[in-house]
Amino acid sequence: MIQEYEPEATRRAASDTESSRASRGWWDRNADEYQNDHGAFLGDDRFVWGPEGLDEAEAGLLGPASELKGRRVLEIGAGAAQCSRWLAAQGAHPVALDLSHRQLQHALRIGTGAEPAGPGAAPGVSAQLGLVEADAGALPFRDASFDLACSAYGAVPFVAAPVRVMREVRRVLRPGGRWVFSVTHPIRWAFPDEPGPEGLSVGASYFDRTPYVEQDETGRAVYVEHHRTLGDRVRDVAAAGFRLVDLVEPEWPEWNVQEWGGWSPLRGNLIPGTAIFVCVAD
Repeated sequence: MIQEYEPEATRRAASDTESSRASRGWWDRNADEYQNDHGAFLGDDRFVWGPEGLDEAEAGLLGPASELKGRRVLEIGAGAAQCSRWLAAQGAHPVALDLSHRQLQHALRIGTGAEPAGPGAAPGVSAQLGLVEADAGALPFRDASFDLACSAYGAVPFVAAPVRVMREVRRVLRPGGRWVFSVTHPIRWAFPDEPGPEGLSVGASYFDRTPYVEQDETGRAVYVEHHRTLGDRVRDVAAAGFRLVDLVEPEWPEWNVQEWGGWSPLRGNLIPGTAIFVCVAD
């Protein structure tokens, strides 16, 4: 019997190229399981900012829903484009971009009616929603072609040079455009990624920015996630030409009783799990 190799978890340096390659492969391999495990929570056309369940319909971080009609919106790291589908229902014209071909196939399965485009291609826009397969660090769009940009746990945590992504987003946004993105709250990196009591004791330095890497038996990275402190994130935002206007740390709601990886009601009631950065292009 051939035993499947379990990736080794470690902390080591990982370049932007290695990180991008690992992310594409991981999401292509795991998209089916991810959508099966979390699809019911995410819904087909719901805009959820993170495991706490904060809904854009309630939060209005992109602006009032009534003002989204007619706006061109870029969603980065869109997965199966659930957030973009919600935006389309508000009358916006979203483009959902993801590195993973398999994730975009799930977007088609849910029923967008769009065809995914290849890297570097113009967005394949259907009546309401376009899908684009591309790297967030090299957006295949003209300057100032979007009114808004958003990302719910997409791309930003998985790249070695997030400021490059931020600058690309700034390039494609019109002046005054809003860029809102959510990531794992930086303080979580100091705690074990466990949903129970064992995840409540500090186990590492918050200031250790060494990436988390899962690698195969040859040492090749198959999953990479990068840690930035809260200050690092703010500096990246500013360096890209954005002004930070809000930082949202969603509290865990009583109705949410599910565990999602290291996120849980136990931990969520004690420490923040998500950070949402609301930025405006100067």
